[in-house]
Amino acid sequence: RWRPLFLVLCAEMVQNNTDSTLPYQLTPLVEFVHTASLIHDDIEDSADTRRGQPATHITYGLDTAINAGSWLYFQAFGAISKLPLKAELKNLLFETTATELRRLHLGQAMDIEWHNHNTKVPSSQEYLAMVRMKTGTLASLAGKIGIIGGGGTKDQADRLGIIAADIGVGFQILDDIINLTTGNVGKKRGDDIVEGKKSLPILLHLQENPNDFDIIMSCFSRARKEGIESPAVEECILLIEKGNALSKAKNMASSLITQSCNEIVNTYGDNEYTKRITTLFTNMLS
Repeated sequence: RWRPLFLVLCAEMVQNNTDSTLPYQLTPLVEFVHTASLIHDDIEDSADTRRGQPATHITYGLDTAINAGSWLYFQAFGAISKLPLKAELKNLLFETTATELRRLHLGQAMDIEWHNHNTKVPSSQEYLAMVRMKTGTLASLAGKIGIIGGGGTKDQADRLGIIAADIGVGFQILDDIINLTTGNVGKKRGDDIVEGKKSLPILLHLQENPNDFDIIMSCFSRARKEGIESPAVEECILLIEKGNALSKAKNMASSLITQSCNEIVNTYGDNEYTKRITTLFTNMLS
């Protein structure tokens, strides 16, 4: 729920004689889009669990899951259309949401391409560009909708969106690290390996240890065939843990999140709302 919370805090940060309930009425937009992306992502990654339960397509079937995810994307716009707002403001909210959704799907397309083709190893910069769209755009959407809903200008929203996208990138890097260490909540450790994902720790390791490419790709192939209980999962993780990739990735995430929070404070002042935003995201680093 950090994205809806971020939306509300951004709105409060610029509150400009608007309806104080408006940001809360806009929060379903972000969560509908987020949930839709998870349903489709699990299908595209052949993931079997989400939040500790069988993934939607496992429980309800592929056809129902695809349709439900698509419906949620469209229904997200209902959070805007049902509100008694001026046409200009509605159009800005519609345009902002549509733009971020296109970016989200472009980022997902890059991710699909890379995990479907084992021989393609993107650079860390290519990876960051992909994540900026795939994950960063959801943070950007929350921040921009919050600014607009709080009465801020389009320029303010665009500026905040750029900063928020970096926070989203940092969040995804932390997610990559957790996947290979403790395991994400509701999922098993190393399921990114089963899905063949070339996450940032994997890419950083290969930059330092290019000779490990064949070993890691072999682990990916075996894990995909044998599932999460495959010995190849732990073999790959142990290989990554021997190097510096995990600590390097953590430093990159920390830097992105810390610098972004500082930018928000520098732009909007040191006040209770920017302090809350800073606390929200720095707590992710603990």
